[in-house]
Amino acid sequence: MRHNEKLQLDVLEAIKWEPLLHAAEIGVIAQEGIITLTGTVDSYAKKREAEHAAKTVAGVRAVVEKIEVDFGAHGKKTDLELAAEILKSIKLNPEIPQDKIFIKVENSWVTIEGEVKWYTQKEAVQKSVEVLSGIKNLTNSIQVKSETADDVEKVAIENALVRNWAIDDHHILVNVFGNRVTLSGKVKSIYQKDEAERIAWNAPGVWNVHNELLIDHATI
Repeated sequence: MRHNEKLQLDVLEAIKWEPLLHAAEIGVIAQEGIITLTGTVDSYAKKREAEHAAKTVAGVRAVVEKIEVDFGAHGKKTDLELAAEILKSIKLNPEIPQDKIFIKVENSWVTIEGEVKWYTQKEAVQKSVEVLSGIKNLTNSIQVKSETADDVEKVAIENALVRNWAIDDHHILVNVFGNRVTLSGKVKSIYQKDEAERIAWNAPGVWNVHNELLIDHATI
């Protein structure tokens, strides 16, 4: 019980520390490492920020996200308006291949599909879209298909993990089969798990990353 109370307070502090969330009323329930987030915010960006803040806290093993997005009387946009804004935002980013991205908007729920050569391009789409107002939920289903068909270099990924200050690579195992990478072992937070996956995706030739890392804050 004491551990749950401390974890709840730690997550609340992490959320309050984020500039976007200073005035947000977000509830936090902690139960054996599982964090449930509740409340209402006026933008999808705030919803994402709260989830990210929770993931950075050591001891958090999973996040159940139940935050609602309510734009209020004047913040709602039609699906047509929202789709036009998304396409404009993507067009302004030179990193994104315009002809490979497809947008679907239904009742303010946005789905992005398509194919890119690098994971950083998929991230660029995410960052360009999620900050826009009027979005209730965003699903990024873009596939990463590298130009090269060469096998991924296992050592290159291992070295990249070593270089990252936020990750204790001693507990991460990297297995490579062709263009597929599997990460296994233990890390101490969801943030580290996500960061390790992001690093693996950045390796040339990667088409798939299977993230099997377990959260164990007692590892370190």
